[in-house]
Amino acid sequence: MEGMEQWKVQVENWSSQLRELLHQFLQHVHQIPPAQLYAAIAVLSLTTLFLLSIRLFRRKKSNTIVLTGQGGSGKTVLFYQLRDGSSHLGTVTSMEPNEGTFILHSEASKKGKIRPVHVIDVPGHSRLMPKLDEVLPLAAGLVFVVDALDFLRNCRAASEYLYDILTNASVVKKKIPVLILCNKTDKVSAHTKEFIRKQLEKELDKLRASRSAISAADIANDFTLGIPGEAFAFTQCQNRVTVAEASGLTGEIAQVEEFIREHVKP
Repeated sequence: MEGMEQWKVQVENWSSQLRELLHQFLQHVHQIPPAQLYAAIAVLSLTTLFLLSIRLFRRKKSNTIVLTGQGGSGKTVLFYQLRDGSSHLGTVTSMEPNEGTFILHSEASKKGKIRPVHVIDVPGHSRLMPKLDEVLPLAAGLVFVVDALDFLRNCRAASEYLYDILTNASVVKKKIPVLILCNKTDKVSAHTKEFIRKQLEKELDKLRASRSAISAADIANDFTLGIPGEAFAFTQCQNRVTVAEASGLTGEIAQVEEFIREHVKP
């Protein structure tokens, strides 16, 4: 009982102090000239609105999808399939980015308001890497296109390219989702997406080991991959990495469109 009485006395003291502080505050407010008080309220209100507008602006989701990968993997054909449903037969390997904002061709006949997608097709040529670094911070999602038909011959080079993407600061910090798209799967001799996933994970694991042995001064990447001491798997990435199949020439791109609409809402 004695402890309870002490607690009541302490609560009463706190209440008394709080009332005294509130009384002093109100007295101080009453001493402020009305013009100054109104000006202070106006400044506070404008500052609050400004900060809220910045937060709302930042929350606005990007509608940019970046296509990239090695030359000859079929990125340009995929770009045109998404845009107008054509394969543009005769298209050669691009040396300049293709870029456009459009309604996905498969959604062209849908009624109601549909959000356009801004697609940037960045060729895999090494001299265009600065362009990729420039557009990655804008991306709502990234599609890394792999030639499933000629995969084994290009596996090492594709893995090195993918390693640079998955350790890029923008991709890691913003957790940009990556879709590894195995293109040309309409061909009988094309490798399956599961085979390609496993091979890429093995190569990335080797790259992680070799690059970690290089001195820090020589490493251009911002982050390292995976969990130390464990074999690398895409599930260890801080951003979501998935694997899908497609055929740009035959228009079988439903999985790409699903990925786009998952990250660029209609």
